[in-house]
Order: sequence, then structure tokens, then C-alpha cells
Amino acid sequence: MPLIKTVSPEEATGKTAEIFAVAKERLGRVPNVYQLYATTPTLLEIQFNSMGYYMNHPNLSMGFLAFVRMLVSVGTNCEYCIDFNKNLLIQSGIGADVLNETIKDPKKAPLPEKEKTLLLLVLKAVKNPRSVCASDVDELRNLGWSDRDILDAVIHGANNSAADIIIDTFKVEKE
Repeated sequence: MPLIKTVSPEEATGKTAEIFAVAKERLGRVPNVYQLYATTPTLLEIQFNSMGYYMNHPNLSMGFLAFVRMLVSVGTNCEYCIDFNKNLLIQSGIGADVLNETIKDPKKAPLPEKEKTLLLLVLKAVKNPRSVCASDVDELRNLGWSDRDILDAVIHGANNSAADIIIDTFKVEKE
């Protein structure tokens, strides 16, 4: 049970109820993390809008983003997010054995080389931001990534790290 009161789908009203309805339509359920964020409806809306931005991103694929979230969560030991994103990737057709190998070695992520290089930069940035250098960014540009894409990917990873902290602090239960 979470350490603070969450908002169940049955209790939700107004904008929170609308967001929950969309989540249920897209995911088949209202994730427990959404119910936690709903304790502060404005923050739920910000989180929801951020996910919407990334779901419609012109260059960052859903698979890439799920790998970012899963692997960032491996670094923070957030089992909720590891399992949540692992299940999304399994539903997309990636085998559990492949995901387990990727967790052990992110260089084995079944992504095109361009996406894999960006993934590795995001993981580097989240783990040790001061270690990122101009040559890292130049390599991504040379692969065709725009500065916007690079920034958006790193923000996605950093935001996921923050979400992991919140989820683990308040003991959000896995679905």
C-alpha cells in the first residue's frame, strides 16, 4: 500500500477522471503511478501531457522510449518501472530473453544503431551527466539526430529517473 493516499479511478473527478479514461483506453487500466500523481491533479496533468508529447514525437520511437525508461529504471532499481516497461516491450513482440540480455548489457538493445547510440548517451547522461562531452553530441548529430531530439531523449531519461524516485519513495505497488 502506498505511503500516501492515492486517487482511485472510482474517486476521480474532472480533469483527473478524463485523464484516467484516456489511460484506461490506451493501456487497459489506470496505472498505479497515475493514481499516485492524481493526489496533485495539476502534476498528473503535467505528467500525462509529457507522455503525450513523447507518444507523438516525430523522431523518438515508442520502442526507443520504452528502452530508455526500462534501462534508466534498472540504474535506479525501480522494479515498478522496470516491469512496466519490460511488459510494454514484450507486448510489442520483443522476447523476455532479449530484454534480460539488454538489461545486463544495454549495447545489446535490439534497436537500430542510430537509436542505440542515442540510448547509450541517455544512460550515460543520467548516470554521470558531467561525463558527456562535445564528441558524444557530435556523434549523435553525425548520425542524423537533431539537437531537439538529443535534448528530448535526455529529458525523457532524467524525468524517468525522477519518477523512479517518487514511485519508490511512496511505495507504489506493481500492477
